[in-house]
Amino acid sequence: MLFLLAAQHLMAQKGKDPIKVTDMLQVKQVLGVSLSPDGSKTAFVVNQIEPDGDLKWEYKYSNQIFVSDGLSNPKALTAKENASQPAWSPDGKQLAFVRVADGKPQIFLLSLDGGEAQQLTKYKYGAGNPKWSPDGSKILFSTSVLLKDLLKDNDLNPGKTIPKWPFEKPGFPTNDQLKTSLAKADPDGSLEEIRAYLEQNANDKKAKVFNKLNFQEESTTSPELSFNHFFSVPVNNGNQVTALTHGFYRYQAADYTPDGKQLILVADIDSTEHPDRSLETAIYLANADGSNLQMLLGEKGKIYNSAKISPSGKWLAFQFGLTGFVDIPQLAVMPLNGSSKDIRVLPFDRNKGGLVWSADEQWLYFTAQSNGGQPLYRININSKKSEALSDFNAGISSFDLRNNQLVFSKVEVANPSELYSADAIMKQAKCISHFNDGWLANKSLSYPEKFSFKNEKGLTVEYWVMKPYGYEAGKKYPAILDIHGGPTAMWGPGESSMWHEFQYYAAKGYVVVYGNPRGSGGYGAEFLKANLNDWGKGPTYDVLTYLDKAVSLGFIDSSKLAVTGGSYAGYLVAWIISHDQRFKAACAQRGVYDLGTFFGEGNAWRLVPNYFGGYPWEASAKPNLERESPINYVADIHTPFIIFHGENDLRTGVIQSEMLYKSLKVMGRTVEYVRHPGGTHELTRTGNNRQRIDQMLRTMEFFERFISH
Repeated sequence: MLFLLAAQHLMAQKGKDPIKVTDMLQVKQVLGVSLSPDGSKTAFVVNQIEPDGDLKWEYKYSNQIFVSDGLSNPKALTAKENASQPAWSPDGKQLAFVRVADGKPQIFLLSLDGGEAQQLTKYKYGAGNPKWSPDGSKILFSTSVLLKDLLKDNDLNPGKTIPKWPFEKPGFPTNDQLKTSLAKADPDGSLEEIRAYLEQNANDKKAKVFNKLNFQEESTTSPELSFNHFFSVPVNNGNQVTALTHGFYRYQAADYTPDGKQLILVADIDSTEHPDRSLETAIYLANADGSNLQMLLGEKGKIYNSAKISPSGKWLAFQFGLTGFVDIPQLAVMPLNGSSKDIRVLPFDRNKGGLVWSADEQWLYFTAQSNGGQPLYRININSKKSEALSDFNAGISSFDLRNNQLVFSKVEVANPSELYSADAIMKQAKCISHFNDGWLANKSLSYPEKFSFKNEKGLTVEYWVMKPYGYEAGKKYPAILDIHGGPTAMWGPGESSMWHEFQYYAAKGYVVVYGNPRGSGGYGAEFLKANLNDWGKGPTYDVLTYLDKAVSLGFIDSSKLAVTGGSYAGYLVAWIISHDQRFKAACAQRGVYDLGTFFGEGNAWRLVPNYFGGYPWEASAKPNLERESPINYVADIHTPFIIFHGENDLRTGVIQSEMLYKSLKVMGRTVEYVRHPGGTHELTRTGNNRQRIDQMLRTMEFFERFISH
C-alpha cells in the first residue's frame, strides 16, 4: 500500500497550481444513486455551490437531478429550484422527486420521454421520501406532523384521541389538557380563559413552554412534539392522499413488500411511554392500506431498524442492537414469515449502511467505514462470509445494484466525487461522470501516506501524513495535527468531509497529520469502546504518539506545530494544550469543555451517561465528569488559542466555549474567540459558505501569527 501511495504522490506533482480556499466552491458531490428497474439508467443528485444572486461573496447550495445511461456523460433533468430524492417508477418511464413548493416539500413527477415536471402532491404537511408501489399506481411518502395538528386531524387520529403516554405537564395527572378547549382567551377571565390566553401566546410565539425532554434541536429550541407518518397517493390524483399510519407512534421508515400487498415499517415499540423517553424501535408488518399492524421484531432495551425485504419477498434483512450504549448493531436475516427463533446473525464488526439485496438473494451489499475508507462490502447469507469489493483508499458514499449492474459514487484523494459503474463484484469499473475533472486538471494534490502503531492497550492505531505543496526532500516544514470529532467519527483517504481542508492546509505549506485514536469508528466494537470514561488521557496518548512518529520521518519542524479540531476534537484540543506545551498555536471549533454544562445545553447530551456512567448529580459519575472536563485544567493552558463556535449550535452549545474563553481572558492568556451568527454545529460541512471560508482562513491566519516567525 505504501508503494501505491508513493506512486500516487509522484503523480500528484504533475499539476502546477495549489488548492485555494475558494476551490471549496468548485467541489461537486454525487448523492442518492438509484438504478432504473432494468438497470439501464442511473438517476442521482448532484450537490454543488453557486453564487447567491447578486450578493457579493455569498454562495448557496444547489441540488439537481441527473440521469446517465451508463455510456455517456450524465444529463441534468432539473434546473433552477432544488430537486432531490429521485425514485424510479416500476416501468422505468418516470421519476418521482421532491422539490419545495409554497414553502413545503412536495412530490413531483417527471416523464423520461420529455416535458416539464408536474407537481403531484399539495399536501398540507408536505411530502418527502417517495417510493412507488410495485404496480406503479401509487406513491408512498412520509411527512412530519406536529402534535397540535395530530390531535385534531381526523385522518391521522380517528376519533381525535389523546396519547396514552403522559404528556408530563406538571400538575396535570392526565392528558385531558390536550383536549380542545372551548374557552375564550381572556387574561382577566376565569382560570380556563387565562389558560386559553396563555395558549394563544404560545401559538403566537410569545412564549415557549417546555414539557418534553428533547427540546433542543440543531439550531433552536422547540416545545413542539412531532411525529413522522406515512401516506399513499395515486399517481393520477395528487389530491387523494390516504394516511397509512395513525396515532402517536413515530414511524421511521416504510416500504412496500415486493407483491405490493403489505408494508414493512420501523417505529417506536411502546405507545404508553413518552416518545422522548422511549428509545426502542421495532419492525412491523401491515396491510398495504396500513391496517392490521403487527410487530415482527421488538423488545425492551433494543433497537431494530434497517428493514430490507429481498426481491422475492422471502427474506427480511435488518439490524439490531442495544439502546443508548456505545456499540455496533448486528446485521441479521430471517424469513419474512418466520419468527425471532429463525434469526440468522451475519457477523461483521463495523457500522453498516445502505443494505441492498442481490437478485439471487444470496448476498447482502452494504457500505461500512473501515480503516480510513468506506468500502463496499457484500456478505453471503448462507456461509456468513463477507468480502470487501473496494479498498480503504476510497469511500463509496452511495450505491445501487440491479441484476449484475452496480453503480456508485466514490470519493478518493484524486477526485472528491464522481459516478462509476461496474459489475456485481465491482470489476471493470468505469467512471461515467466528470463533474470535478475540469477544475482539478491543473491542481497539485497531496496524497497521504499511511502508517500505524500499537498503543498501550494493544490496539492498532492508524494515521496518515500528507506532505506540503512543493515538497523538497531535505527541508523541514511546519505541521498541523488535525483531529476528528464524534468521538466515533473516522478519517482517512476515503472520507469526504475533510477533502478540501486537508488539501488546503497542504497547499499553504503545512504537513498535515491526522489519524483515528481509540474511540473512533471503523475499527470494530473493542476499538470503539476503548475511550469509555476516558475522553482525554488515552486518546491524547494516541494522537501525540502518531504526531511524534510523523516528526521522526524527518521533514517536520518540531518547533512549528499547530493543532486543530472540531466538536469532540475541540474538546481534545483543549485537553491536549492543558497537558502538553509543544504547540505554537491551537484551534478548537464547536467543542465541549465542561461535561456537566454540556449535559444541560447540548442536544447530544446522552453522550454523558453513555460514556461516563451516569449524570452530573450522581456520585458515581460526578468525579468522572470533573476529571474529564478540560475547563478544570484551564489554568494550565498557555498555548495561543483561537476558539470558534456557531451562534446557533445546540448540538454542543455555546456556553462552554464562552466559559473557556472568558477564563483564559481573565488570566491574560493569548486567546481569541470567534462566533458565527446563525452558524450551527454543521457550519464547516453544510453551513453558510462564506462562513466556512471565513473559519478556514481565520484558522490559517491565526496559526501564521505564531508559526511564521
